[in-house]
Amino acid sequence: MASTGLAGRRVLLGVTGGIAAYKAAELVRRLGDAGAQVRVAMTENAARFVTPLTFQALSGNPVRLSLWDEHAEAAMGHIELARWAEDILIAPASADFLARLAHGLADDLLTTLCLASAAPVHVAPAMNQQMWANAATQANLALLRSRGVGVFGPAAGSQACGEVGSGRLLEPNELVEALANTHRPQTLAGRRVLISAGPTYEDIDPVRFLGNRSSGRMGFAIAAAAVEAGADVTLVAGPVHLPTPAGAQRIDVRSAREMHAAVMRAAESADVYVAAAAVGDFRPQEIAAHKIKKRGDGGMTLELTQNPDILADLAALPRRPLLVGFAAETEHVEAHARAKLERKGLDLVAANQVGGGLGFEADDNCLTLIDHDGTTHLPTASKRELARQLVDIVAQRLERRETGAARR
Repeated sequence: MASTGLAGRRVLLGVTGGIAAYKAAELVRRLGDAGAQVRVAMTENAARFVTPLTFQALSGNPVRLSLWDEHAEAAMGHIELARWAEDILIAPASADFLARLAHGLADDLLTTLCLASAAPVHVAPAMNQQMWANAATQANLALLRSRGVGVFGPAAGSQACGEVGSGRLLEPNELVEALANTHRPQTLAGRRVLISAGPTYEDIDPVRFLGNRSSGRMGFAIAAAAVEAGADVTLVAGPVHLPTPAGAQRIDVRSAREMHAAVMRAAESADVYVAAAAVGDFRPQEIAAHKIKKRGDGGMTLELTQNPDILADLAALPRRPLLVGFAAETEHVEAHARAKLERKGLDLVAANQVGGGLGFEADDNCLTLIDHDGTTHLPTASKRELARQLVDIVAQRLERRETGAARR
């Protein structure tokens, strides 16, 4: 079924040299399945990995490789192709290509097309993990992002070189979804959205801590969805191993008090705060300076004290953002969530059941949204899809709140 984001879109796919070029063949097919019209431009090194004939067969269009194609350039073919494109996606984008694009070089067909087109440009990096981590690569990406170039990925995992780390090309279906999401309605354009995600850790001694099983995936998915919807996003993240959603500003914290301080600072200018983090309610009253040793009687008493309540403190502010809480419960989900809504003065609570394979450490989830007007059930879906639905509802709530304020 064609994606509503890409149906009828003219997509120019650029393929650069690298082993991940083989995935671009599947990407052409997936873009076509999503309803896009696809043309392919390759670098000469890309043709060492996959032949132009492959892409021509899959796209149904001739493949361009060189500025020095006399037949095509007799009619200024590179300008015609640059004007034809409504989206430019470079996948895979090598470190070399990113460097040349960042510095405005136009020494081959693909870089020339990017400079000569008014279409939005998106790159999907693919390279060795050390090349990805290199300061020069990161500086080039920062420069590209500052100019409005979209960056999809990369993913982390095993690589063709035998190493493990970030630098893998996103899968074709993920790239199609990412490109389609760039055409989502900008329902949060101009808004500042603050999100907290992941667990908090409370140190007991130098080697032990109190924590929880939150993976942070739901909060990170909400951050990505808010960026897609046009928001200026700040993500306060507990100790998780997740890549920062492209376009979001990330603040890393460890303890509940650190999260409280970071959120309170950022909330001063926020329109919305989404409390997706699983913040520890308690912390040890004292942190041992050295590792606590076993005692002969086999027991230990740990004195706990309560952590500050982020949502309650935000709700007490004279100018408070729209407050969206999360309630992860093991029983009586709706009752406990509604009690939290009332107790903390929230605008909306997203409740979900955890345990038994649900919620924490899972890719899928389901949510029950509770506010003062009623209840909305979001059935089981990927956390990315649920995040988009939640962001749409938050945008509607913001508009309603401002409309109501204007009438008063």
